[in-house]
Amino acid sequence: MSETVADAAEDKGGSGRRRERRIRVHLPIRVTGTDRGGAKFDEHTTSENICRGGLAFILSRELDLDVDVEIQIPEPRKGKGPFATRGRVRHIEANEAGLVIGVQFTGPRYNHVFVSESVRPD
Repeated sequence: MSETVADAAEDKGGSGRRRERRIRVHLPIRVTGTDRGGAKFDEHTTSENICRGGLAFILSRELDLDVDVEIQIPEPRKGKGPFATRGRVRHIEANEAGLVIGVQFTGPRYNHVFVSESVRPD
């Protein structure tokens, strides 16, 4: 299964370049919404990548494109509460770990700076 809707983070000029760079980082997140079968869910998972305008994560449930979900990300800095926003499913791709769900934020954007896990020393 691989479904795609035009990626809202791509340049409207048709160059195919993203306006925002995705950062590969694995953060614990909580996703709530309604799955493809109409059942409400509340699932704890991990992000695959993130940018200010959206994120991708692994989910065990099937979702439809353009469905809205609620997302909570624990604040990476101490003393802060979780970051909460809404998002719309824009991309779904199956891989060996499950379904990779790409979401465009429709609520507040995520304005934090991360160092990509791919450039961190071991």
